[in-house]
Amino acid sequence: MTPDFSNIDIKLILTALGIFVGVSLGLAILLLIWVIWRVKRIQLPPEADFMTALQATPLAVVVLLDLLDLSLDFLSAPFAWVVLGYLGLKPLRGVTMVESLIPGTQVLPTMTAAWLFVRVRNRMQRSGRFS
Repeated sequence: MTPDFSNIDIKLILTALGIFVGVSLGLAILLLIWVIWRVKRIQLPPEADFMTALQATPLAVVVLLDLLDLSLDFLSAPFAWVVLGYLGLKPLRGVTMVESLIPGTQVLPTMTAAWLFVRVRNRMQRSGRFS
C-alpha cells in the first residue's frame, strides 16, 4: 500500500516553515545585539586552537552561531565569519564554515554540543577521570 500524499497542504507547510525560520532569525538577531553589547573582544594566545578558543567562548556566542545556522542555512557562513572575527575568535571560523556548508546539519546545534563537550572534557581532566 502506497501512502496518499494528495491531501497535503503545501501552503500550510511552507507557512509553518516560514514562521519557524522567522522566529529563529528574530531570536538570532536579538542574541547578536546582546552579544555585541555584552561580550567584549576575547584575547586568545596567537597559537590558540579550536578547543582553546571554544573554552574561552561564552555560551551565548555558540548559541548565536547555531541559531544563525538554523535560520539562514548556508547563508549564515559570512555572518558567522564576521561575528567571530569581531569577537577575536578566529580559530572557530573554519569549523563554523564547514558546519554551515554541510547540508542537513543546520538542525543540529553542533557548536553548542562542541562547547559542552569541551567543558565536560576539561572538568573530567581536572578531576583525573579523563586522560
